[in-house]
Amino acid sequence: MYYGFDIGGSKIALGVYNAQRELIWNKRVATPAQDYEQFLSVLQALTAEADAFCGCAGSVGLGIPGLPVPDDGTVFSANLPAARGRTLRADLSQRLGREVRIDNDANCFALSEAWDDEFQAYPVVLGMILGTGVGGGVIVDGKPVTGRNYVVGEMGHMRLPVDALEVLGRDIPLLTCGCGKKGCIEGYLSGSGFSWLWQHFYHQTLSAQEIITRYYQGDADALAHTERYRQLLAVCLGNLLTLLDPHLVVLGGGLSNFDALYDGLAERVAPLLLPVAKPPRFAKARHGDAGGMRGAAFLHIKD
Repeated sequence: MYYGFDIGGSKIALGVYNAQRELIWNKRVATPAQDYEQFLSVLQALTAEADAFCGCAGSVGLGIPGLPVPDDGTVFSANLPAARGRTLRADLSQRLGREVRIDNDANCFALSEAWDDEFQAYPVVLGMILGTGVGGGVIVDGKPVTGRNYVVGEMGHMRLPVDALEVLGRDIPLLTCGCGKKGCIEGYLSGSGFSWLWQHFYHQTLSAQEIITRYYQGDADALAHTERYRQLLAVCLGNLLTLLDPHLVVLGGGLSNFDALYDGLAERVAPLLLPVAKPPRFAKARHGDAGGMRGAAFLHIKD
């Protein structure tokens, strides 16, 4: 059995999956966000409850809103103060008497999608989250690629490509990102970026959902805004696709539910690639809120 913990700042969700990757049991509890020992005890108790349900000791994977630090085994997470700077994987492995695997939540999202029944056919999968921020993960042959610092897939912190300046205008302000740098694509492609671009060009404050509603009502400004965003998404993808050459790109996060974003996306991307390159398949994420649990559980697949 595969146990996957999706750990957030306010809740911990545990999903238990069988060998066919089917969810057979799940539970949610509040996150003890400040007390590390209590945090470990909650994870231990949930694991024991899952063991009792399954009649065996399942494998344990954790998806966290942060990064494992390879050099010392600690966790960096702004939204999980109880575990920040702690050797979470080693401490929980000792308590449970089994190996615990850990990865960031964006990689778990990508891994969950890569193990979808249909998507397994694609050897290289790029998962891209267009939500509160922009992030994702790269999955090769069913395993996440993490890199030296566990930041593979943090595409939101790449800078705007030069082609983006042709789309947005060369006088576009270079927004300061939460990472401290300026001009990160997260500031423009995220849900808040979608709204900021509207305010920048139309001098009016609207939420992403309000803009999308206007789009479906045929509002001329919303149609133009969406066209501009689609082209921006394409040029930002151009460099990523040349670097990674995935077979499949799965879009997740709130904006991924805006179906108009997929219209002609492959055709927009094609001129930005090498002449011999064909665009990958683009698809909407299929597993929604369950992706964190699924991906964390599947960290143990294909040893």
